[in-house]
Amino acid sequence: MYKILIADDEVMEREVLTDLVARRFEHEVELHTADNGRKAVDTALLLGADLILMDIEMPGVTGLEAARTVLARLPGCKVIFVTAYGLFQYAYEAMRLGACGYILKPVVPDEAEASIRRALAQIEAERKLTALAPAAVEQAPADDEDADLPNTQMGQLMAQVKKYLRENYMYELSLDSVGDILHISPAYLSTQFKKYLHVGFLDYLTEVRMQAACELLADPLRPTAEVAGMVGYEDASYFARAFKKKTGLTPTQYRRQAARRPAEERL
Repeated sequence: MYKILIADDEVMEREVLTDLVARRFEHEVELHTADNGRKAVDTALLLGADLILMDIEMPGVTGLEAARTVLARLPGCKVIFVTAYGLFQYAYEAMRLGACGYILKPVVPDEAEASIRRALAQIEAERKLTALAPAAVEQAPADDEDADLPNTQMGQLMAQVKKYLRENYMYELSLDSVGDILHISPAYLSTQFKKYLHVGFLDYLTEVRMQAACELLADPLRPTAEVAGMVGYEDASYFARAFKKKTGLTPTQYRRQAARRPAEERL
């Protein structure tokens, strides 16, 4: 169950969003509302909100100010800004604060649902890693390929991070998000990951994603854009560039080459 707060000073807009979320996320969420920025802050902190759909332009405390206050106290909370003002400075400030989404009014239901589902996927991924972290001290390495990691707290934790990346590569992951969950700085996580696993965090994540992409591309009926989304890339063009950099082939070239191999070689 996810705790979602909808903050908007306009009654009709607030009701539209509340109805949309209630209908499309039935049994998945616990819904709350606030009609101004100050109440949004108080409610979010009291509830321990997982996700806030926040109007930017509210009287008194704006949505940006409210988000800044909430995220300072609840760094794991996700914020999607909803506004009728499609101005670059708002989008820029929203992203700078760490918002995970930015949608314009009038809200398109399918777009809103997609944005919310992306946020919930991030929350779920972080919950899984949070559950892994305390156990990392006592657990053995995740599998044989991690058997050479030292049986120390940090060595075990890095093995769990590696396992987590292999299981959740399809979500939006970064040094910042994983570092926040583990309560260590991204720079320190990067250093320790490379020290213990002899490969960079982002290089390893990319490698895992590309291995998965190669398997998915073996299906000639699966569009490249769909493969990109399934391995954690929203931008299919960026995925294609990353794939070529890693494999030396475009996704189309790889698919053609794979189709020419004898069936037994692809098994």
